[in-house]
Amino acid sequence: MQLIDGKKISLEIQEQIAAEVKTLVATGHKQPHLAAILVGNDGGSETYVAAKIKACENVGFKSTLLRFAADTSEEKLLEAVVGLNNDSDVDGFIVQLPLPKHINEHKVTETILPQKDVDGFHPVNLGRMVLNLPSYISATPYGITKLLEAYNIETGGKNCVVIGRSHIVGSPMSILLAKNTKYGNCTVTLCHSKTKDLKSHTLNADIIVCALGIPEFLKADMVKEGAVVIDVGTTRVAAPETKSGFKLKGDVKFDEVAPKCSYITPVPGGVGPMTIASLLMNTLLAAKKEIYA
Repeated sequence: MQLIDGKKISLEIQEQIAAEVKTLVATGHKQPHLAAILVGNDGGSETYVAAKIKACENVGFKSTLLRFAADTSEEKLLEAVVGLNNDSDVDGFIVQLPLPKHINEHKVTETILPQKDVDGFHPVNLGRMVLNLPSYISATPYGITKLLEAYNIETGGKNCVVIGRSHIVGSPMSILLAKNTKYGNCTVTLCHSKTKDLKSHTLNADIIVCALGIPEFLKADMVKEGAVVIDVGTTRVAAPETKSGFKLKGDVKFDEVAPKCSYITPVPGGVGPMTIASLLMNTLLAAKKEIYA
């Protein structure tokens, strides 16, 4: 069993980005600028946004954080999104999810200009990705493909099961793995809450991407020997023994499953850091105007 070290690969990508940013600035280009909007004070969102800001500093990006109270109106949030759309200094921005229930997430996402949608959630970017057109790929699926590439994990002709069909991870991940690319060409089964006999699918899988947000859902008896397991889950669970009072749990029962795997991602330190690296890669593309001229 080999552990897939997402933190290591993320830092290597950040070093490459930092070198490119130095060259860009030295040749007269402006410093890439990533902005984030955070509504409320969800603990997980706070931690994630702080990590993004730190990563921006690491690679030489300018970063801006706009904070709003949890009871902020949808109208006020949309005004902020339009303001960032119109700010020529901002190359890309994200609206951190989840949003409070009184705000329509899809309306907010669709208000972001596709050329600044570095999270890759806008319908235009998702559609362009499906059609093999240049686009910003959703950050988490993009990060997973980079992990497969970094560890040279063979995917062509493999049976792959993606558990979870969200538009942020599961659905785009299934499409990327099925594409005619070096780290695609899988035969993909997309499983979800209505899938019958899920275990029969996972036991036939060479690669499993688990992205449903239920801690320790995937057990050892659901995984065949030698499988590659990618754990996307990051659920905060109470842990009074820790300083923070919580710990992160993945969707995979790691101690049980890991001994059966050829490769597996840990939580934390697996997919999470790669999501941030992907966001930085998309922002650099936005700054260079490589997707949308």
